[in-house]
Amino acid sequence: MITPGTTNSVNRLAFIGNYLPRQCGIATFTTDLCEAIAAEYSEIRCIAVPINDTEAGYAYPNRVRFELGEKDLDSYRRAADFLNINNVDLVCLQHEYGIFGGRAGSHVLALLNELNMPIVTTLHTVLRDPDPDQRRVLEQVAGLSDRLVVMSERGAEFLKDIYHVPAEKIDFIPHGIPDLPFVDPSFHKDLFGVEGKIVLLSFGLLSANKGIETVIEALPAILAKHPNVVYIVVGATHPHVLRNEGETYRLSLQWLAQEKGVEGSLIFYNRFVSLEELVQFIGAADIYITPYLTEAQITSGTLAYTVGAGKAVISTPYWYAEEMLADERGALVPFRDPAALAEQVIDLLDNEAKRHAMRKRAYMFGRDMIWPQVARSYVESFERARAERRHYNQPGPAVKPMDKRPGELPPLKLDHLRRMTDDTGMFQHAIFTVPNYHEGYTIDDNARALLVSVLLEEIGNSEAEELTTRYLAFVWHAFNTNSGRFRNFMGYQRNWLEENGSEDSHGRTLLALGTVLGRSNTPALQSMAGWVFEQALPAILATRSPRAWAFALIGVHEYLKRYTGDRKAGRVLEDLAARLLACYQKHRSDNWCWYEARLTYCNGVLPQALMMCGQSLSNQAMTEAGLESLNWLVDLQRSEAGGGHFVPIGSNGFYSRDGERARFDQQPVEAQVMISACLEAHRITGDKQWRKESRRAFEWFLGRNDLNRPIYDPTTGGCRDGLHPDRPNENQGAESTLAFLQSLLELRLAENGLHSLKPETQ
Repeated sequence: MITPGTTNSVNRLAFIGNYLPRQCGIATFTTDLCEAIAAEYSEIRCIAVPINDTEAGYAYPNRVRFELGEKDLDSYRRAADFLNINNVDLVCLQHEYGIFGGRAGSHVLALLNELNMPIVTTLHTVLRDPDPDQRRVLEQVAGLSDRLVVMSERGAEFLKDIYHVPAEKIDFIPHGIPDLPFVDPSFHKDLFGVEGKIVLLSFGLLSANKGIETVIEALPAILAKHPNVVYIVVGATHPHVLRNEGETYRLSLQWLAQEKGVEGSLIFYNRFVSLEELVQFIGAADIYITPYLTEAQITSGTLAYTVGAGKAVISTPYWYAEEMLADERGALVPFRDPAALAEQVIDLLDNEAKRHAMRKRAYMFGRDMIWPQVARSYVESFERARAERRHYNQPGPAVKPMDKRPGELPPLKLDHLRRMTDDTGMFQHAIFTVPNYHEGYTIDDNARALLVSVLLEEIGNSEAEELTTRYLAFVWHAFNTNSGRFRNFMGYQRNWLEENGSEDSHGRTLLALGTVLGRSNTPALQSMAGWVFEQALPAILATRSPRAWAFALIGVHEYLKRYTGDRKAGRVLEDLAARLLACYQKHRSDNWCWYEARLTYCNGVLPQALMMCGQSLSNQAMTEAGLESLNWLVDLQRSEAGGGHFVPIGSNGFYSRDGERARFDQQPVEAQVMISACLEAHRITGDKQWRKESRRAFEWFLGRNDLNRPIYDPTTGGCRDGLHPDRPNENQGAESTLAFLQSLLELRLAENGLHSLKPETQ
């Protein structure tokens, strides 16, 4: 036991998590833990690094030293730099999927990967049935943390059995609670005008999973036996719910109360209360109720508070409640069962001795949960983490050799993207860096731009939604409802120059729409993209271009990651994937591992699509064919001299079987599709060689190419249109600029760690 005032090595401590005055349970917990340790250990300097879910942030106290933007991937790396240069001894991370940006909260990995000091992570959620992204994120968080803290025994079991975390790495520390006296409920009732009433209480940020409707439905039976009962619901609507849905849930509860005739016995206190106010509400309660709707909750601050205050508690049997209310410290009732809840409330009100015995057992159990005790347990965990790091002489995550820490990626610069975009969409071509109005617009480039804007949303770029809206509007306008196909070319006067575009442009647009549906979190954009995607999907089955199939397959794959049950889309994927595999099997030989008798443009998209389908359909032949063809293409596009740099198939003649290979003109889109394909191969296999190949292709943009000349222009943020035998093409059109931006964004997201769904191999 480390007593206050005698810590060995932790002098500067940083807490990462939501922080008051942000209104959420994680913010309350992080603030309380930080302040408890600061109060118990005056020699420890505690600072806080909160995550902002709004651009304006919050009016934080002085303890806050650095603020993270939830969706801004770069801010996570900046936070790591800040903590490293300020010689923080240890980071205490509060992990909850929903508070960090990226899929399954993956942005936090960018921060953890760069920290030099030990990390102790408190897990507020440990899922029994995680999806692949949630599993991978938690596994990586666990791997990057020196110790993990859980607040329930079941959480520790899940970590060991499901996520294979060693038991010796896990610390069980209960949820902290304020040290409250054991008081008679009548003492506080006059504060709320409920003297002489029996008070039932629920509190916490209001959202539809809280199950308040179950209590309201139970009230008629309770009031029939105890007419002086009043039910108080304390707490504002959760800010995220309020932002996206308004007060729909609260209004539904009010309407339900009117329908049941219990509105006179129901009080809503619609605000986020201070700790002092909360203590008074808890003190006034005769029975506290948590009627949550599902079992999958591993901790609950509200339940911890009320048990520690010695309240009689009735709860549904979610995981944390089963532990906290065991040994008659509370009562459990089935989920969504108003009759059982009413029966239990009446039983406790009719049996005062039983109720008070329950209260006493709960209060005594909670003595080990008061914040001073919890603070000491945390500091012991911190010291263990520091001692273990010294004992094993583990370097911090930021101390890496070059093969594990490749060169820095260029900063994101959108100047040329903006220059090439007007109110209609993105222009097709440029003369040097000036948009070429004469060439107008294409669906090809606006589909590419739509995909890039969704990736911008993933990294938290503030311009993403406006850009996505503009490009999606172009795609919507391009759709010909009579043919079910997309028009491609539009003149500067906004006149369509054809009724139907190419097969490839149709497939590419389905790719972009599927990416919107699979990755964007903006409901309005999803709804619009969903309608076009559904209407346009059938036409792909009439096409004959393997590249059109491949583009569409990637889009359908992205779509099905979110909408797995769509059998119509699933059948399209099965059909096109079988066609693509048949093409490969028809043309493949020992020295020609390809899908056609000729290598042309966007070559990497073919193996990428087949690999994806092999994984989603559990078809080993597809996966192996995709990997074999990609491996062959990688070797083919590697120079024999100059360090083996990337040499794409030239567009000035391409490469026919047994014919001459065109060395030039090399196109930026070839590097982009190779980067995407190699990153997909890495996600599937975990083989780090594929990440090296993706970086090799990306370095072509930066000057590691046949002419040692950069294709990307860092002064404009644009990309030159290709590599000629003697010079780069100085025009910076849409396709080339978007190819670079997509490559950069995919690599940045891959560096975040989420995309490796298998461990890396040598």
